Amino acid sequence: MTEENRTYITHLKVTDVPWHRLTTAYGRGTEFPAHLAVLEQMGDLASVKKSLYELTTNMEHQSTLWHATPFGMVFLNRILEKALAESGQNPAAHFLAGELLDFFSCILQCFHDGDEMEHASPLPCFSDLLREEYLWSEEYDEEENEMRYEEDEVFPDDLFYSFYYYSWQAVKAYQDVLEQVPAEFSKPAAAVLELL
Repeated sequence: MTEENRTYITHLKVTDVPWHRLTTAYGRGTEFPAHLAVLEQMGDLASVKKSLYELTTNMEHQSTLWHATPFGMVFLNRILEKALAESGQNPAAHFLAGELLDFFSCILQCFHDGDEMEHASPLPCFSDLLREEYLWSEEYDEEENEMRYEEDEVFPDDLFYSFYYYSWQAVKAYQDVLEQVPAEFSKPAAAVLELL
């Protein structure tokens, strides 16, 4: 991983990402900041479960990753670190830590499956994913979205492969967290590390 990409991943703020212009499995990532905030707070279990479901189903669908996925992974890594630290005294954090480790395994398996097929090279920098030509329109336009999806090349090959590559890189940047988990999470953490 380049130092530039590592710095970008570790310094990125939720507000730096134009979520409303990034695709997800079911539309756009407009609601991602609100759901990430719920997970970050690790308050009541019902809210955590609902927001986790919304994020994970929009970030991965039938082994397909989306434009919002690598950015979501950056923040889920930070949330995992906090959840692991608080898992002993907070039931919501304990639940979240286990679920996130399983989800990370799923995302990394998607990366490896895609990596074994013929693919383009990834974009040189994580930040390239936010170049204007790759972002969807400011305003949500159902008709425009449908027309774009009907095009032969909805996502250029290097951009599409980058959804996978940078989701993997996001986890890789926080590898040290996975190497120091509480004992009860060592098995799912080991599964994630094996996929790194």
